[in-house]
Amino acid sequence: MTPAPDSVDAVDAVDVPDAVDAADAAATGSVSVRFLPMGEAAWLVETDDIESVLALEAALAPLLRSGEGVWADVDDLVPAARTLLVVARRTTNLADLANGIRAAAGRATRGAPSGTTTVTEIPVHYDGPDLDDVAAHTGLTRAEVVAAHTGTPWRVGFGGFAPGFAYLVGGDPRLVVPRRTEPRTRVPVGAVALAGEFSGIYPRESPGGWQLLGTTDAVLWDVDREPPALLVPGTTVRFTEVTS
Repeated sequence: MTPAPDSVDAVDAVDVPDAVDAADAAATGSVSVRFLPMGEAAWLVETDDIESVLALEAALAPLLRSGEGVWADVDDLVPAARTLLVVARRTTNLADLANGIRAAAGRATRGAPSGTTTVTEIPVHYDGPDLDDVAAHTGLTRAEVVAAHTGTPWRVGFGGFAPGFAYLVGGDPRLVVPRRTEPRTRVPVGAVALAGEFSGIYPRESPGGWQLLGTTDAVLWDVDREPPALLVPGTTVRFTEVTS
């Protein structure tokens, strides 16, 4: 078993020819990475933003599928808003794994297609209580907000918050809006919402502070379905307006 280094500096001290620092990443469009040990067999890889996370995940996925070298010991990749958790087995040499991740980061390209062919359409009744507030925040009309939300495909970046909830990224940049100043104690199941750079769909009734655009009848989480989540990382999501 290879123990995790005592600090991030222990990994940075390893000679990594393909290591990427922030300046190089900015110049080449690749991904800058920073490492935090997570227990005895995982790295929490910090990046600059969600686009960097998705680019790094896309670069690592084929290596995991190859099952060659250190990648044979990697069990999972868990994306989040600014981090990618790389989970390995306890026998993994973590320094070698860090070297491999940094080399992949040097080859990663932000904004590159994910390679997925899965497209899920979500029909939406755009009658949400925050539609006027979103229009005011963005300077768009209600109709233009709907057109912006449906006109650009979104991508599932990662899951969280509740089973079946997916953080969607890559939408129209005009739709970046703040969370509500006063969260609701009850948001209905199927509510389609915006917050910051993300869109999302509430899979169940719960409290929430996102801006509500409308509702969908799509079932986001079903334990009798495989996989249970309708929207998994890498899926492309297209919202469509229900007009009848």
